[in-house]
Amino acid sequence: MKKITQTGLFIEFCSQFLAFAAVFAAVAVIFSSPALRMTREETARIADSEAVSAKSAPVIVIDAGHGGADGGAVASDGTCEKDINLNIAKNVCAMLSSLGFECVMTREDDVMLGGGSGGSAKMSDLKQRVAVTDGKDCVFVSIHQNKFPQDTCSGTQVYYSKNDPRSEKLAQAVQECVRTYIQPGNTRQIKPAGSEIFVLDRCRVPAILIECGFLSNPAELLKLKDEEYQRKIACAIAASVASYAVSGEAGR
Repeated sequence: MKKITQTGLFIEFCSQFLAFAAVFAAVAVIFSSPALRMTREETARIADSEAVSAKSAPVIVIDAGHGGADGGAVASDGTCEKDINLNIAKNVCAMLSSLGFECVMTREDDVMLGGGSGGSAKMSDLKQRVAVTDGKDCVFVSIHQNKFPQDTCSGTQVYYSKNDPRSEKLAQAVQECVRTYIQPGNTRQIKPAGSEIFVLDRCRVPAILIECGFLSNPAELLKLKDEEYQRKIACAIAASVASYAVSGEAGR
């Protein structure tokens, strides 16, 4: 019998909770395995954990990458990365909020942040995303999609900021959760971010960027466009972040 892990319980709780909301009615079938069944006692324990109930858990900043004139990667069928990012980010926010976490989204609509035009607009946008973390005890989670010239590449991959050692632990938690419950064949490893990933290079709090999948892979593109799969990815992200936040790992 498969062991019911704490992270697995978080995932099942998220999916079960949202199943009762009309807007997420289909989520009830996402995690149907008995190994992921959530007990009432465990649900109460999570929601009433000291870190959450005492409001000492970090704020979760959820960054839906790109937006507005910046569509991000574009699939062969015209699907824009920015739209998938926002859908997944909204699901992550709803799930974590339901567990009692304070969440802040860098954008909730199809917009760029900041001002300017051309390259200056993009830089202003990136700076505004990082600025959301200023003065906060928080965790920064950026949602993105990947693309590559070869259409065979697939799988979620998580990058982490080198500016805070806690980032690596969070990245590993997300990568392992996705591998365990969604993509068992995923052999990708977490990677430290270089200066080319601006938001992770500039953040001074625990920060990760999740490339949920490849828009260039036809099979994975179909999944990423599917609302049920988007919620499934969001469950894994939310569960990992929640487990990390109440485990004490988020503390210095």
